[in-house]
Amino acid sequence: MKKLLALVISALLLISSVGCGVQDTPDAVTTEAYVCPAGTHTDADSDNFCDTCTVSVTVTVDFFAINDLHGKLLDGTSQPGVDELTSFLKSARKENPNTLFLSTGDMWQGASESNLTHGRIMTDWMNSLSFTSMTLGNHEFDWGEEFIEANAELADFPFLAINIYDRATNERVDYCEPSVTVSFGEATIGIIGAIGDCYSSISGDKVEDIYFKTGAELNSLIISESERLRADGADFIILSIHDGSADVSLSKEHVDLVFEGHTHKSYTKADKYSVYHLQGGGDNDGITHAEAVINFAGGDSIVKTAEYIPANVFDDAPSDPIVSSLMEKYASEVAKADEILGKNEVFRNGDWLRALVARLYFEEGFEAWGKEYDIVLGGGFISVRAPYNLSSGEVKYSDLQSLFPFDNRLDLCSIKGKDLKSKFINTSNSNYFVYYGEYGNSVRYSIDDNATYYVIVDSYTSSYAPNRLTVIASLADDLFARDLLAEYIKNGGLE
Repeated sequence: MKKLLALVISALLLISSVGCGVQDTPDAVTTEAYVCPAGTHTDADSDNFCDTCTVSVTVTVDFFAINDLHGKLLDGTSQPGVDELTSFLKSARKENPNTLFLSTGDMWQGASESNLTHGRIMTDWMNSLSFTSMTLGNHEFDWGEEFIEANAELADFPFLAINIYDRATNERVDYCEPSVTVSFGEATIGIIGAIGDCYSSISGDKVEDIYFKTGAELNSLIISESERLRADGADFIILSIHDGSADVSLSKEHVDLVFEGHTHKSYTKADKYSVYHLQGGGDNDGITHAEAVINFAGGDSIVKTAEYIPANVFDDAPSDPIVSSLMEKYASEVAKADEILGKNEVFRNGDWLRALVARLYFEEGFEAWGKEYDIVLGGGFISVRAPYNLSSGEVKYSDLQSLFPFDNRLDLCSIKGKDLKSKFINTSNSNYFVYYGEYGNSVRYSIDDNATYYVIVDSYTSSYAPNRLTVIASLADDLFARDLLAEYIKNGGLE
């Protein structure tokens, strides 16, 4: 029986060889594995291999996100610059070419080197690293839309914000896009950008022609864009949002990974749908990283790693020369940063400095308008930024620009007595600082609710609608809190 079976098999092999015209030498027999055409793989059982041709249907992609860098290009007393970070990111991309760098906003405003170039030096830095996208944050608007447009012209990557609309046309503004797509092999990634509900964090005069869609309206925009991207072949959707709390409901079907910003918190957390939300602090405290295995054949993609990377992890990396190159490129514009203004004899905390700024507001305004108006006070909402205090020793202009980076002009405003009491004199807002002149001290405890009074504030305070201030006159558009403080120090005020 075995001999008969062997004879049958031999006969079949002979017939097969003759029919195919194959030589009887084993070395001449070649076969090629079948591979499905691109875009036709399937993975119904989500085992990461094609159901038909069994090839791998995944691509591993690394995402590194930076939020709220606030122009910190150079090493400072309280935070590192980006020279070591640049080397760290370049090394990561060398290790895995399938690597994307993203920004979730507030990249420009804060440090002197960026403020003096209105963000262009930071945009150039992102160009050097081939960033994929930058979501607009609230502080991108601190100099007005014209500087966003100028940076958009310079950038080699798109600015993202799906929910910023023009009041006149009710159309999305043209200096940002709703999303961008990137492909690695057969895997396509869609990145949707949005700014959160932080409109009130921007000086009203800088955004009077635009508005943000938030809440349910924003969710609808993101869902619609996600569905469009999926229909166009996106295998993995990222939401890059300048907000510290993206709506979790979006994770159910529409978003696979979320990078957040704005609140300067550091976290990596999975929501109830197992979608990770990441934020990397602020002022170059650190960055966030996620590694995703993306299935491009309809199977499940997974996020293998989601982590916050503190700055001390890359402190020992070599300094990349891009920082010195950029400082040389913008040397004439950033020279003012190194101007030595004078000496500060003792440590000054942020509240002391804000109280001083309120006094300087009053004095500058009184000199300009005191002969015509009885001015009660100077001050208002006065914000101080990192490092939040002034150490003893020499003071440079860059120190003040970091502490008071905002370009808010001085306004003389009228206000009803009732609002003066509730918004300024008796306010519970710890960020409001006021200084009373001689007239103010004489009337501060006897304000008539229905009478009209006059105050000196900056344009952030005057344009905040709930304050119900009416601007009567304004000083120059290039005289700001830091400049008043700089003049005060030059005159020996802190010695």
